[in-house]
Amino acid sequence: MKARGWGPSRPLAALIALGMCNHVVLSGTRITVSLDALSRGASPAVVGLLMALFALLPMFFGIAVGRLADRIGVRKPMVWGSVGCVGGAVLPAIAPGVPTLFVSASLIGLAFIFFQVPAQQATGEFGAPEERSANFGWLALGYALSGFLGPLIAGFAIDSLGYRWAFVLLALISVVPAAVLWSNRAQLPRLHSHAPAKAGAAFDLLRIPELRRLFIINALFAMGWDLHTIFVPIYGNKVGLSAAQIGMILASFAAATFVVRLALPWFARSGNEGTMLMVALLCAGAVFLAFPFLTSAFALGLLSFVLGFALGSGQPIVLSLLHANAPPGRVGETVGMRMSLMQSMAVAVPLVFGALGSSVGLLPVFWGVGLFLGTGGYYARARR
Repeated sequence: MKARGWGPSRPLAALIALGMCNHVVLSGTRITVSLDALSRGASPAVVGLLMALFALLPMFFGIAVGRLADRIGVRKPMVWGSVGCVGGAVLPAIAPGVPTLFVSASLIGLAFIFFQVPAQQATGEFGAPEERSANFGWLALGYALSGFLGPLIAGFAIDSLGYRWAFVLLALISVVPAAVLWSNRAQLPRLHSHAPAKAGAAFDLLRIPELRRLFIINALFAMGWDLHTIFVPIYGNKVGLSAAQIGMILASFAAATFVVRLALPWFARSGNEGTMLMVALLCAGAVFLAFPFLTSAFALGLLSFVLGFALGSGQPIVLSLLHANAPPGRVGETVGMRMSLMQSMAVAVPLVFGALGSSVGLLPVFWGVGLFLGTGGYYARARR
């Protein structure tokens, strides 16, 4: 399944396209759920809790999903994940209200992890080992594009159709991967099976110094990413921006991740990985420090673009290094562990910072995150 010339192979391109559909639903429902809750009078703490629910179940099931895919293959979990995205997105259209948003956020978060972990495992199996970095680069590019489209589609759908039809539209998008995978038309690699790991064995990965450092650095990037997704709708709503303007600000972030991942091979040749990770975290910290001083959609869009450029450059580097340093035969567990740790951050951070936003205001939150990411830049530079 080797790619011919420039670009991914056809089977990999098909897998990326299916993943983009589900990622559009995930990124689109995040903004739709948060703005729908705000329109119903929800506080920043409630919105933070809703965003945390997107990660709560994946935090517990990431490792288990990776092992499940090792045992039964990647297609069935990906089918279940796609169907779950459809159901989670359509629920608020059937029964509008904040309680339904809690169920929707939980279901979509769990469903996407059932798709994402097997998809990452499959991506690593396409082509020869030396093609793996390029394949993950194409996957990251695809998700950068879907991350741009999701908020944009959701924002304009809310303004023109309302919240209920915005949820219906997003649900229809996930019907595509569900149907393709259900019909078994996608060409997926056969993963080599291995003996089931013992309970708790995945946490042995944390005892490997290099993997532990990479997990922590990846969590920092994920924290900055998630907090931007959470607080842009809250802050934009506070300063009087429309849903379409907020969607465009979030879309500018995603556009930057797409641009930087196109340029990532050139950056990788021009500098070492530790320096790239350090600069990315320092830039991200500076953006969060500057956010509270701006109120126009254009200025906030520019800041979001810079933040997307910084955070978008880091995650593919970390993911490639994780695969390179994973113990033989335990790549699936490593991917699952990464997902679980990322989602644990995604649960804790919105709850903590959402509560802080409700009690002390948004300014200390933005500044606290900026200082935290800036400190993380030094930690990333310390990597040997």
